[in-house]
Amino acid sequence: MRDRTDALRTLGIGDIFHGEGSNGASLLCLVTGVTETTIEARTMTSQYALEFDRRTGTCVWGKGAGTIDSIALLPDEIRDALLGLDRRYRVGDDATLSDREKRALIYVASFYPANPV
Repeated sequence: MRDRTDALRTLGIGDIFHGEGSNGASLLCLVTGVTETTIEARTMTSQYALEFDRRTGTCVWGKGAGTIDSIALLPDEIRDALLGLDRRYRVGDDATLSDREKRALIYVASFYPANPV
């Protein structure tokens, strides 16, 4: 567990990570804050605010739970596309995915499972 805890401690504001919900949902998250005990994040597609335990990488929200399963660094092109999607969704602009955003989401669907924490 120590290696996992050490890895989670490297997350900082602006980092992107992936988690899995207890219902199997994909949690593509952007770190919005970090405290000694908590990783504050928001899901990039649905804009839900979540708080993950910084030691275990788990969170609870509503009737669900989630666990961080990958913190692997994304290629710049993919990261930039996801940040653009997050920014657009955060301000409530058109929710239609661009081709670039579609490619980025398809990429992370296989990238994160191949690079677990």
